[in-house]
Amino acid sequence: MRFICFSAFLLVSALQTQARTYEDSLELNTTEVDSYPEWNENNLELEEYLKVRIKGFLDTYHAARTEGQNDWMASRTRVRGEVSLDKGPASLFVSLNATYNGILKDRTGIELREAYLAWTSGRLDLRAGRQIVVWGVADALRITDCISPFDYTEFLAQDYDDIRMPVNMLRARYSWNSVTIEALCSSSTEFFILPTDESNPWSVNLPTVNMPYEVELENGKPDHQLSNAELGGRMSITLPGIDFSLCALHTWNKMPALAMNFSEDGQKLLVNGYYKRMTVLGADCSIPAGEFVIRAEAACNLNEAQTADLGQEIKQRNTYNGLIGIDWYPGNDWNVSTQYCHKYIAGNIDGISAFRNSGLATARISKEFMQNTLKLSTFAYIDVTNGGIFNRFSTSYSLNDQIELTVGYDFFHANSGQFAMYDKNSEAWIKLKYSF
Repeated sequence: MRFICFSAFLLVSALQTQARTYEDSLELNTTEVDSYPEWNENNLELEEYLKVRIKGFLDTYHAARTEGQNDWMASRTRVRGEVSLDKGPASLFVSLNATYNGILKDRTGIELREAYLAWTSGRLDLRAGRQIVVWGVADALRITDCISPFDYTEFLAQDYDDIRMPVNMLRARYSWNSVTIEALCSSSTEFFILPTDESNPWSVNLPTVNMPYEVELENGKPDHQLSNAELGGRMSITLPGIDFSLCALHTWNKMPALAMNFSEDGQKLLVNGYYKRMTVLGADCSIPAGEFVIRAEAACNLNEAQTADLGQEIKQRNTYNGLIGIDWYPGNDWNVSTQYCHKYIAGNIDGISAFRNSGLATARISKEFMQNTLKLSTFAYIDVTNGGIFNRFSTSYSLNDQIELTVGYDFFHANSGQFAMYDKNSEAWIKLKYSF
């Protein structure tokens, strides 16, 4: 632990010194470098020049379990670099992560996060490459936000933006007055990453199963071919007093539906993940009302794959999903937010390992002090159906514009439902972040 802290301190010091050097020479804190061409004496004008913008951060995060074994739950240090090149209507954006993970060795390395070419001309915006797409108005819940899947290698013990995965796609947006129309196509659909290695404290497990089992989530994925492409479109309208949108997406269930069967000798339980075609039709709206913002979102998932009971096959059913949320901004840097999401499975549910009706709620409270340098917050997921809860408490302090220190506690409690497998994963954590 001392070695990790000392290494992080040296990296922060080195980057801070390097950043100051760049500020003096190229002013890279605003991180813009211009490459000017030669003067054109015929028209006395400069040709368009290349703009380079560089930014990023270094963070180190460490967490220890507070129940049972009191072992390390996470220990990782990461450098994120983002580079954008702009010349006229064309641009290139690249984002990279270089990570050292002391617990999950296979997560150590360099990862290409986003990388796309863009062309913006007037009302038209075209993008091609690895992108993260966010739809809907829900906060940390997925209703129509079905494009970019999540990486649950360390479950929700990460910032929400960090678990969202990029997708290779072509994306076009056209804006006209208060209307924006978006269309996208992805030929290589990505799916949730769920860890199955038992050495990972966040691995998928079956806490109620009292026999050996084997989880296989890869074999059921569709091939990367044109016939399996993901297609979608969205229309957003901004009017005085209300923002709303309509969307349609022909996609796959990004979270695997599970089928469980005994092995031939009956000594092991085999758990396999399956991915099926489905279509999402959705809508959302946001309405400001004084100190409040009211958000609503709804989606009909046609032929969504459902996790099956033991010995049953995967079945596809239409599901109806709705969310209502209220954000309150009473002033003095307070923010209070709550949401409720409800899911209804239509048709015959015999052989399906799910309730016809299920609910999930969230609650968020935050307050900033000392001229916004100190922030206290709590954010909770509440499994209304099964009674489980995951609550993240955190306190962050900005030492200056570049360095932020955060400490927190993640609390899990559940006897059944989606949080039951993490019931013993409550943890205390610390995070140091340096932005450049």
